[in-house]
Amino acid sequence: MENKNKKSNNNKARRILIIISVLFIIIGIFGIAFETYQYYYALKISEPSTKPSVSENSTSPLADNPIDFSSLQSQNDEIYAWITVPGTNVDHPIVQSAKNDNFYLNHDAYKKEYNALGAIFTQSMNRKNFNDSVTVIYGHNGRNELYFNTLHRFRKKDFFDKQDTFYIYLPERKLTYKIISAFKYDNRHILNSFDLSDANVLSDFQQMLLNPKSMMVNKREDIELDINSKIVILSTCINDPSSRYLVCGVMIKDEQTK
Repeated sequence: MENKNKKSNNNKARRILIIISVLFIIIGIFGIAFETYQYYYALKISEPSTKPSVSENSTSPLADNPIDFSSLQSQNDEIYAWITVPGTNVDHPIVQSAKNDNFYLNHDAYKKEYNALGAIFTQSMNRKNFNDSVTVIYGHNGRNELYFNTLHRFRKKDFFDKQDTFYIYLPERKLTYKIISAFKYDNRHILNSFDLSDANVLSDFQQMLLNPKSMMVNKREDIELDINSKIVILSTCINDPSSRYLVCGVMIKDEQTK
């Protein structure tokens, strides 16, 4: 009787071990299956359902930049940009003095030597990245069609209608401007005369550029300006010493260059 009980207990123990082993196997199988599911699910959600969008700058070819800024800046480190106005002789470096806003009124851009014809320059009220709402670039009405002299070609309507853009190059950017107006203006200092940080003042000033009240004016009718517009005004002398001649453009393209 005792042997039968012992045998029965051994059988129960084996059955229990078998059941435990089976349970461990089942748990293991479920564990592997769950990990496999997680792995493939993670792969699925990590893959985009559509191709990712690519920014225009990353796919667009870089624009050509014909200006050797390294060479220019080795001559004068205050050369920071270059302006080209098709149809004119305007094809010059742009400088800005770190010490004297009017230095380049009578000094050349390459050697900083005295020169009555000066250079093409901006003043410290403007940053040198052309991201201000209004940037004013100055240049003399030089003899022999030098510097900004040939901007006066924009007085003629047929020339104004034909030549509608100008370009400014920076070391890694090409900026394209649409010419919106060209006209005779008084000789006030624009950046000192208008608080262009005031949105209302800026809006009024923009409307003036779009619709100048002048006897000598050409303008385009299809231009709209807003608070984000980046305007460049090319300012030069005119025969009347109480006036200036302005050629105004708004940035329409900002490209990275080679």
